[in-house]
Amino acid sequence: MIILNKYKYKQVIKRINSFSSSLDGRKFSSKKTFTSNSTGPLNLLSSKYLNRELALISFNERVLAMSDLDSTPLLEKLKYLCIVSSNLDELFEIRVAGLKARLINEPSCQKTPDGLNTYETLNAVRQRIQTLVKRQYGILNLKVLPNLAEKNIFVHTKNSITQEQMFWAKDFFLNEIFPILTPIGLDPVHPFPRVLNKSLNFIVEMNGKDLFGREGRIAILQAPKSLPKLIKIPNLISTVRNEFIMSSVFVEIFSKLIFPGMEIQAVHQFRLTRNSDLFVDEEEITDLRKALRGELSQRNYGDAVRLEVSKSISLTCLVLLTKEFNLTLDDCYKVDGPVNLLRLIKLPELVDKPSLMFPALFQNNAKFFFNDTDLFERIKKEDILLHHPYQSFDIVVDFINSAADDPNVVAISQTIYRTGNTSELMQSLLNAAKKGKEVTAVVELMARFDEETNINWASKLEEAGAHVIFGVVGNKTHAKMCLIVRKESGPLKRYVHLGTGNYHPTTAKLYTDFGLLTANEKICSEVHKVFHQLTGLGTSKPLRLLWQSPFKLHSNVIKAINNETKHAQNGRKARIIARMNSLVEIKTINALYKASQNGVKIDLIVRGVCMLRPGVSGLSENITVRSTIGRFLEHSRIFFFKNDGADNVYLSSADWMDRNFFRRVEIAFPVLNNKLKKRVINEGLIVHLKDNNLSWKMKGDGSYKVRRVTGKEKFSCQDYLLRLYTEKRLT
Repeated sequence: MIILNKYKYKQVIKRINSFSSSLDGRKFSSKKTFTSNSTGPLNLLSSKYLNRELALISFNERVLAMSDLDSTPLLEKLKYLCIVSSNLDELFEIRVAGLKARLINEPSCQKTPDGLNTYETLNAVRQRIQTLVKRQYGILNLKVLPNLAEKNIFVHTKNSITQEQMFWAKDFFLNEIFPILTPIGLDPVHPFPRVLNKSLNFIVEMNGKDLFGREGRIAILQAPKSLPKLIKIPNLISTVRNEFIMSSVFVEIFSKLIFPGMEIQAVHQFRLTRNSDLFVDEEEITDLRKALRGELSQRNYGDAVRLEVSKSISLTCLVLLTKEFNLTLDDCYKVDGPVNLLRLIKLPELVDKPSLMFPALFQNNAKFFFNDTDLFERIKKEDILLHHPYQSFDIVVDFINSAADDPNVVAISQTIYRTGNTSELMQSLLNAAKKGKEVTAVVELMARFDEETNINWASKLEEAGAHVIFGVVGNKTHAKMCLIVRKESGPLKRYVHLGTGNYHPTTAKLYTDFGLLTANEKICSEVHKVFHQLTGLGTSKPLRLLWQSPFKLHSNVIKAINNETKHAQNGRKARIIARMNSLVEIKTINALYKASQNGVKIDLIVRGVCMLRPGVSGLSENITVRSTIGRFLEHSRIFFFKNDGADNVYLSSADWMDRNFFRRVEIAFPVLNNKLKKRVINEGLIVHLKDNNLSWKMKGDGSYKVRRVTGKEKFSCQDYLLRLYTEKRLT
């Protein structure tokens, strides 16, 4: 804790008195105030393109809607509230932090393609998020928590625990929390502490004098990182067995024990979000791993970008915090509850209430799928298409496990982007390396927020004898590829797994993705070439089947779109259906606009950010944009081009974004088998176009509207696929 001395307190009061505006007006006199330069209201329809940051907020608004949907199970509603909090954290850590940095580096306020300058974007972002956060906490306090209480699940505040529980809480506090709190008096030799990114902190208002005669006014208390976030009340003193207290409540209740002899007036939570984007000049450094380790140690102390505070916080405390972190009131978000809802994410795991959750996912397992047939023989016979999570990711794990154990396998090459802290798949690579197989791991060290995990896996793989490569300078390796080389009769045989998602068994149960297992020699040969590009030096002929960035992926996508335009102009069959996470690359959007103007029917299924405006007369009247938000995170990238009846289908790891086209190693791979192609078209595209329960349709102004149908007419693409694969498993 840090006690504010009398001189510091007077300085804060002086600053308050200098304010010219009220808190509710959200006006703050500062050099860093973000105000619009326009003289009138923003015209968000003045451009052919939508604002990227506002589109990202819109996505979170759609996610939040799941927490307010009657059909969403109660504990899942809580999860959606937490997911929105996590998403907003990243939005501030990366996108808002980038906007603020742009204000400093580009003060000319140059407009982006959507027609807004940086000042205008920041103001619009702030207004939308203020509204979003207010709705988020409204759902929590007025619906989710009361409904949980009706189910005998309580998350207590300081005013709701019983007297008996209060005795237990005091004992717990004195034994488990109080010993790890460190008091620090704020004076010239004890400056304001460095506050960790996204950590829980308290600002305490008080009166009185301490043992040294220091006059206490305000104190700061930092919650230790080891402090549990959610504490279960023992069953012996709980009448319903599902009662919890957040660690922050203990501080609020027992603040007098922390500051003995002082008159506590108020205790307020606060949380600081900092710029978390890492900057490493890959062309200047000699050891990327070493440089990243140095940057990671400073990630928690980047520039402050957001301050979350309790709704009841006084102006005195708020001014002190904004001054200390060089923020303005525009950067402050007052919340009616915990300053970090993500601290509640573990609650569903702590209560045994399956009826309040989505039904357990029943997946096909690998043993059933291959029916005891030799895995490699099955793949050699025909390509295998996997649709996760409806089909288990265990099939992919089994593919790599089998390769690690098979004495005939001589080499395994794999890209690693996100795998998790614990991974059976990574253990298989370690085992393969220890057995003397040639294991090559292309580890992407710059995978955002997974840098440390990937550094650790890289070290373990090196220790086991694997070849560990960190990709290509200036280009993240985002492609999802695994190549296995096996000794068989005749020449060495290659097998490949290609996917739209990460090699991450946990997220594979939550994200929808497609994967392809194939022994097609042409595809395997081209995948092998990509691995050689990543690990070695030299040039090679362009790939014929795979579309690869940063080389031909963008130009091939543009070419395919323009090809549909030509077919439409000549009266032939033309159609585009594309599904992805984000669509922001301007040349691609312009090509789609041109195709629409020439009569090509275009259906876009974009889960998150989309800068294209659909349904605008004379521009995009033949384009629709949908966003599917449901139980699973829609993560697949699928590109369908009618091509006069050829029905070309590509699966990819890449969104249609500048970074994926030009600053990453990505691939889009064709689905050549007609039976599998029909599966992708139906399961990955058509069911989303038919959905009238989870699908949101975008209007030309960037807003979305969901059409929810009940009864026999209801069609949910995710429910349909769950039924489809459950029935396949049982027949």
